[in-house]
This record gives sequence, C-alpha cells and structure tokens, in this order.
Amino acid sequence: MLTVKKTLTQPMSLEELEALGHSLLQSSALTELALLGSCLALAWLIVSRLKRGLGQELGPLSVLFGGRTVDGLLFPLIALGLAWMAGHLLPLLGVPPAVFRLAIPLLISLTLIRLTVRVLTAALPSSSLLRPAARTMSWLAWGGSVLWVLGLLPRLLDELENIGLHIGGREVSLLDLFQGGFTALIVLVLALWMSSVVESRLMTAERLDRSLQKIAGNVTRAVLLFVGLLVALSAAGIDLTALGVLGGALGVGIGFGLQKLAANYVSGFVILAERSLRIGDMVKVDGFEGRITDIKTRYTVLRSLAGRESIVPNEMLITQRVENASLADSNVYISTVVQVGYGTDLDALSPAVLAAVRAVPRVLADPGPAVQLSNFAADGLELTIGFWISDPHNGTGGVRSDVNFALLKLFNELGVEIPFPQRVVHQLAPAGPPLT
Repeated sequence: MLTVKKTLTQPMSLEELEALGHSLLQSSALTELALLGSCLALAWLIVSRLKRGLGQELGPLSVLFGGRTVDGLLFPLIALGLAWMAGHLLPLLGVPPAVFRLAIPLLISLTLIRLTVRVLTAALPSSSLLRPAARTMSWLAWGGSVLWVLGLLPRLLDELENIGLHIGGREVSLLDLFQGGFTALIVLVLALWMSSVVESRLMTAERLDRSLQKIAGNVTRAVLLFVGLLVALSAAGIDLTALGVLGGALGVGIGFGLQKLAANYVSGFVILAERSLRIGDMVKVDGFEGRITDIKTRYTVLRSLAGRESIVPNEMLITQRVENASLADSNVYISTVVQVGYGTDLDALSPAVLAAVRAVPRVLADPGPAVQLSNFAADGLELTIGFWISDPHNGTGGVRSDVNFALLKLFNELGVEIPFPQRVVHQLAPAGPPLT
C-alpha cells in the first residue's frame, strides 16, 4: 500500500488536526517548544551580530535588520530556515512534530509581512497608502496561515478554481487571478527594494557628480520597476504581446494629450545628463532667484533666500533664459557705490579702502577688491568698490551691508567727507516801478 508522508508545510485534514491537538498536550510538545525557542534565540543572535558588524548606518539594509533587530526581514527568514531544519530532525529523535506544524506557517506569514511592509516603508516613506497596505497584507497573511493550518485553504482554493471569468477570448479562474496578483505584488516589492538599494549606493558614491547620481538613481528605479512590471504581468498570465497595442495607444496619447508632461520629463533627463544645472547652483529663472535644492524628472525646486520655494517645470529651464551664478565658477562679483568730496586724496584713501573691504569675512582675497573712480558727480567723486564672494547661495545683501559699514567706519576715522547735495539759490532784485 502506497502511503504519502505529510510534510511540515502541507495542510492537515480533520483527523490530523485532532491528532495535532492531542500531540500538543503531550510532554513532547515541551521539547518542541524548547527547540523552537532555541531556533528563535539563535536567529536573533545571528541577526544581532550581523547588524553590529555592519554598524549603525544601514541605509537600505534596514529592510533586512529593521530598527530593533526582530522587526526586520532577516530575523523571521533565518528563524524559518532553522525551524524547517529542526522540524525535519524531530522524527529522527522519535518526537512527532506538533508545535512546528503551527510555527512554520506562522513564520512564513511573518516573513511575507516583513518583506512587504519594510520594503514599502523604505521605498515610499511618505505615502498615505503605506499603513492601509501594511494592514491589508498582515490580515491576508495571518488569515492564510490560519486557513492553512486548519486545512480550509485547499478547499477555498478549489472553490476559486471552479469560478471562471471570460477575459477577452480566454477563460481565467479566480484562483489564477489571485495567484497572479500575489506573484505580481511580490515581484514589484522586490523591484522596489532593489531600486532603493541601488539608488542608495549611487547617492553615496563620492566619485559621481550629484547630478549624475540623481539621473542614475531615477533611471535605475524606472528600469527595475518596468522589468518588474513585465515579470509580474507574465506571472499573472497576461500575454505581453498585447502591450504592443497599449504602447501604440500610449504613444498617441503622449503625442497629443501629454505633450507638455512628456516634454518636462525629457527636459529633466537632459538637464541631469548635460549638467547645465546642478543641485546647489544659484540661478535666476523668470524673475525668481534661488538655490536649486532638488531636480526631479518633471520639475526643479528653487529655494530663495527668504525661504520661499518655486516649482519650475523642467521645460522652462530648457527653453527660456536661465542665469546661473555658479555654473563654471561659484565666485560672484558685487559692487557698491559711494561718494567722497572733491578735495579728497584718493591716492592715500584707496589702499585704506581696499584693506577695509578685504577684512570683511566673506570677501575673497583672490580675486581681491578694487576701487574705481567711476564718475565726476555733481556733489563729489563717485567711487565704485567691487569685490568677489564664493557663496552666493548665502545672499548678497548681507555682505554688501558689511562692506558699507566698514567703509563708513573708515571714513569716520579718517575724516573723509561724504558729500550731500548742495544747491546755490540766486535771489533776483525786486523789479522797479512799472513804466507809464
């Protein structure tokens, strides 16, 4: 007579469920509990040592380790492997597996929950759908484990297999849709995780320019998600040749309805690739001046010195005139104008002015400041004092004010007159008596 040996991951019938309940009341269950506890403790020890060896800055590896070691993916995964091996060693010791028949499905569900929740948290930390998605995945995983242990899941799957739907010219069962959706979910979650890992590695590479890091991260995420989507659709039983018609329709839609959106996306990749604008540059676009804080694939964020932020479409940065104060060189020239009296000895005053301006903290020594006699004004000699700074993102008003204060202090010490407008008024003599 041929007999089939039940494994630890196979569902149980009602008779086996009654036998399992009887086995849980035996003394051998204590041995299993002790062995299961040892597996969990060993898994915690392994994960703790690995986390301590990698240091505190885990980055994308936080998906594996979590915040408290046991809330990451690696702990239930290692515990599942150890429990599976220990469960298969129990018959050799003469102990019937009872506790492990319950523990292994629960560990499988915990692994799926940790994988989904941790990856979504790392890839989409600010999404409002994160908590509902995590709660839904938890209910599905734990509910599936309970149905599996009770032996009800195979019957439910059989019922789903018997319910068919006609999609196009093909009949698809609800079970096929469920399995395809589950596989698609796992594939997309893994694609999100891989893109987060690669993007984090690229953003920490010191040899790459910031703009190149950004474009490489965006391209990597897009490619991995596209490949994951194709694999998920294939796993769901969808014929990929049907995407040709979809691609043609999408191209027509982009050509007509999404022209501006596509232009902004293409412009974003062009900006990042040619590096005409980089994160940290001080630019002026359409009358708005600010520092580039981020370059997205569709828009660029400018932050002014007053704290206001402007969302500039990338197409505008390609088609319009953009003033970049730090494209080839971050040094910026600034000037201020002051007048002195006509009797001032400029040969003696100029070195003192240069020394006072050079002493201002943000003024560069090379190239150094300069004094020019720019105009013979009506009230005095007009001097233009020019100087250079290397941090335009900190603003120009503050350093110009510091230079003006230094000049005022110098003129007061030297007794240099700053002339004010003077006018001569001629009063005409009163007219004589009218002629008769």
